[in-house]
Amino acid sequence: MKGLTDIAGIRVGHVSDYQAITGCTAILCEQGAVGGVDIRGSASGTQEIDTLHPLHLTNQVHGILLAGGSAFGLEAASGVRRYLARRGVGYFFGGEHIPIVPAAILFDLGIGKSNVHPGLAMGEAAAAAASADAVAEGCVGAGTGATVGKLLGMKQAMKSGIGSFTVALPGGVLVAALAAVNAFGDVRDPATGKIVAGARQSPDSREFVNTEEQMKRAAPTLGGAPHNTTLAVIATNAKLSKVEATKLAQFAGLGMARTIYPVNTMVDGDIAFALSLGDRTADINILGVAAAEALAGAILRAVRLAKTLGGVPGMSGV
Repeated sequence: MKGLTDIAGIRVGHVSDYQAITGCTAILCEQGAVGGVDIRGSASGTQEIDTLHPLHLTNQVHGILLAGGSAFGLEAASGVRRYLARRGVGYFFGGEHIPIVPAAILFDLGIGKSNVHPGLAMGEAAAAAASADAVAEGCVGAGTGATVGKLLGMKQAMKSGIGSFTVALPGGVLVAALAAVNAFGDVRDPATGKIVAGARQSPDSREFVNTEEQMKRAAPTLGGAPHNTTLAVIATNAKLSKVEATKLAQFAGLGMARTIYPVNTMVDGDIAFALSLGDRTADINILGVAAAEALAGAILRAVRLAKTLGGVPGMSGV
């Protein structure tokens, strides 16, 4: 399976700056897709999110941009729009094509060069690089500077990145997920309950402190800045309404809850986008079960395929 690009009509492109340790990822659906969104974290950074609301007039989106760089990274979405508009993608008005490209960012300024961010040129390059090939995973695109397990600071955190995973259902129905995992908490394997990546006991250790247990033993207030976010995109070839796409995004969030401990905190900006392309028929509840499984699988792949970068150790080594 190829990950998110298993869904016909979706192309994914990454651009990574390994000097600054940041990047962005463009998810293109040029023929248009019905979209939904669910934001559970309290420190999100987004753009054009209202277009995904079931009551919004817009009934299709043409791409999604995920980026590092904190709020500065939102500029990269303009590059995706520029690329799509030149290709004649989007709503046509006044002689111009207007593509709808919601965007979300994660905070990676603590690992590389904090004064270098994804911008318009990087977003345009990510869109131009988009293909239907198997999704590149690990420390790429929006996951270039992603880390997890930051309770005790970056010196005891672990590297993360981007992962993608597909669940196949009867009748040719597919549900696929892509995740850029920059969580405050630890990542656990739902099959075993064991931490696979997270806050370490010391800068030289590979033993985990167990973030949730440590939090319960700590001071009454967590403190710290909102430097964390898991960004997810769920896509299916089943035909959904905007209400159903919104519900699919909500269901997908259960995949975060099964793998990230703690999740959806006040210092995370966790968000899940959903995209519907195709004409397959499937019950939304069954799709929701698959979406949670797909996102959990994508999150595990994001940490397992991440290499050591910027002095932060990854599970895949150097």
